[in-house]
Amino acid sequence: MPTYISLLNWTDQGIRAYEDTMKRAETFAASLEEMGARLVDLFWTVGQYDLVGIIEAPDDETAAAALLRNGGAGSVRSTTLRAFGRDEISQIVTKAKG
Repeated sequence: MPTYISLLNWTDQGIRAYEDTMKRAETFAASLEEMGARLVDLFWTVGQYDLVGIIEAPDDETAAAALLRNGGAGSVRSTTLRAFGRDEISQIVTKAKG
């Protein structure tokens, strides 16, 4: 299943309700499950981003829909990257070589 790395920042609303961060994480994980995706892991970080999520989804459309739903709740903004594992990048390199 494709992997996505989501770099998240709290909005003003999200930081004001920082006490609810675990509840929001659980809600996000459940929402992903409903859409056929999975929250592999979530890290609270210090630095440029407040959280980093590792997500698996069956396709880009599902990942985008899940992140739109999460962002629509108003607590975070995200920048998401499609990540490739070892097997995937090996196939990509082979394809690129022709």
